[in-house]
Amino acid sequence: MTDNEFDAALVAAVFAQAGERGWARVSIVEAARAAALDLSRARARFPTKLHVLIRFGSIADQAALAGATTEGPIKDRLFDIILRRFDVLQAHRAGVIAVLDAARFDPALGLILTRLSTRSMGWLLEGAGIPAGGLRGLLRTKGLLGVWLYAVRTWTQDDSPDLTSTMTATDKALDRAGMLARYIGDKTPEEEAEAAPGAGGDELPFTAPPPGDATF
Repeated sequence: MTDNEFDAALVAAVFAQAGERGWARVSIVEAARAAALDLSRARARFPTKLHVLIRFGSIADQAALAGATTEGPIKDRLFDIILRRFDVLQAHRAGVIAVLDAARFDPALGLILTRLSTRSMGWLLEGAGIPAGGLRGLLRTKGLLGVWLYAVRTWTQDDSPDLTSTMTATDKALDRAGMLARYIGDKTPEEEAEAAPGAGGDELPFTAPPPGDATF
């Protein structure tokens, strides 16, 4: 079993356990045993539950970035990449919701999740061909985090098999962020070229208000 396979198996076992008993009562040892995984290897790769959260976020990001493209309208690029990330959350739905519920009453956990999500949003932006560095990049990252939070809130209540409500919320949030981006004049270099006289282009769908809640 490769490290990636081992990690995926342990993460799945931990989130399955979280869905059954809540995040606070999760035991990595019990999860490893339930999945018939080597305990010494589990200890080496996942010393704490925080390491599980970090690895899960990485797995979700990798899945989202696997199909990333820098071609086409910016909103479409971000919509697709966000939905691919939701595919990973959906596969571990009960466990993810358990973690989010726990974060409501655990400020430290909420802060950790927000920091991890902020880092993930930077990766998603870059994967879509949108610079995430510098002050403007920070604003874009915060904006996409706001979009993500809005969509996650809907996702937690979305029982549809194809996540119709989640897709609608994501589309709406990107539109709203785009309106604000147009207001403050936030453009990538490619958009500035597209916005030159005689050229038409999409505005950056960013700079939504920073979220106050924790999210993955």
